[in-house]
Amino acid sequence: MIERIVRQVVFYIMLIVVWQIVFHFGTSVFNWWKPYAFPNPLGVWRSLVTMVRQNLLYIAVSFSLRRAFAGFLISIIIGTAVGLLLARFRALSETASPLILGIQSLPSVCWVPFAILWFGLTESSILFVVVMGSAFCISIAVESAIRNINPLYIKAARTMGAKGGTLYFRVILPACLPSLIIGLKQGWSFAWRSLMAAEVMSATIGLGQALMMGRDLADINRVMLIILIITMIGVFIEKFIFGAAEEWVLKRIGL
Repeated sequence: MIERIVRQVVFYIMLIVVWQIVFHFGTSVFNWWKPYAFPNPLGVWRSLVTMVRQNLLYIAVSFSLRRAFAGFLISIIIGTAVGLLLARFRALSETASPLILGIQSLPSVCWVPFAILWFGLTESSILFVVVMGSAFCISIAVESAIRNINPLYIKAARTMGAKGGTLYFRVILPACLPSLIIGLKQGWSFAWRSLMAAEVMSATIGLGQALMMGRDLADINRVMLIILIITMIGVFIEKFIFGAAEEWVLKRIGL
């Protein structure tokens, strides 16, 4: 465990050093690009210090996370309900699944015009984009998880008298839980990306707005800083929340 952490730390330190060397040679030696057109680690660090001192980073991260979790929670509710219906009624699945797959394949930015026209530049428009970006992914995952359960589990449960809610909550849900967590993890990644698209287009407080502000100020280091923060938050939540939940479930079921 310690060795793995050390390797990761050394890797990222080397990556930063190489990044700074490339910036130095590209701007000062070979003049491949202008210093303001290519980010560098020291400039990103100075942007981080400035945003922290001005309390801009905390505000942006807190607003974005609040929207992300709210939209993701709504997506779980809607996606789970739709997924259960698709798994329960085969006729509905055969007719509606292609439509859901088609909607899911749309880039999240496609929903931004609808959101602005229907809700204006409000929090509701951002939540709408997040939900449309992740709810159908979750519904597909729920349906797939339920349909891939070993039929022997359901037959054995019915033989012992389980039916209705008991069958779902005592047999089906525990059996498909590992697949559900994977689906929720994927749904979170879609929700996070959808949120960034909505914040960029609607110009409201958040990481997306901070990204556009860096563009408007021609501050490439601030743009790079926000991109790194967005990436780190997404990786942290996927690894330490969904990854930990997935590992716990697999251990509980003996895998």
